[in-house]
Amino acid sequence: MAPTGKPSMDPTEEKASQEVDIYRDTWVRFLGYANEVGEAFRALVPSSVVWGSYAVATVYVAADALDKGKKAAAAHGDNPGQKTRVVAAVADTFLWQALASVIIPGITINRVCAASLHLLGRTTRWPLPVRKWTTTAIGLSTVPFIITPIDRSVDYLLDASLRKMYGPGDKQD
Repeated sequence: MAPTGKPSMDPTEEKASQEVDIYRDTWVRFLGYANEVGEAFRALVPSSVVWGSYAVATVYVAADALDKGKKAAAAHGDNPGQKTRVVAAVADTFLWQALASVIIPGITINRVCAASLHLLGRTTRWPLPVRKWTTTAIGLSTVPFIITPIDRSVDYLLDASLRKMYGPGDKQD
């Protein structure tokens, strides 16, 4: 549909709206949450496992950014400013994904788990393994509640800053 609400006559616009984005519309999206799972299990697993979960999430972020760069290059062909639009698409996607999928949720889950482990230690007489598993369950159950507020906050942050430099047409989320 065109912005006017009428069907678009442009076949490339119609094709783009039907195209499945593997990084946003399939199970691959869950790879972006690997570090949150790693953070939730931090009390139970070696730190190398947690860092491995960050590696998985970072590869996902980089792959999505490169994908959006390739799509921007194809969409803009040899038009003037094509390189700028490709760089903007890659930068926007990478920064958005890094903040919304890795950095902010990772810190959030880390702090929720650390606080819950501390509070459980001060308020219960549960054995340490029970407190650790409870902390992991709290961390995992927190993930669905933080996704939307973090995504919206990162959108607001980028809309109010970086995206003003290159315009709304290059927004990649």
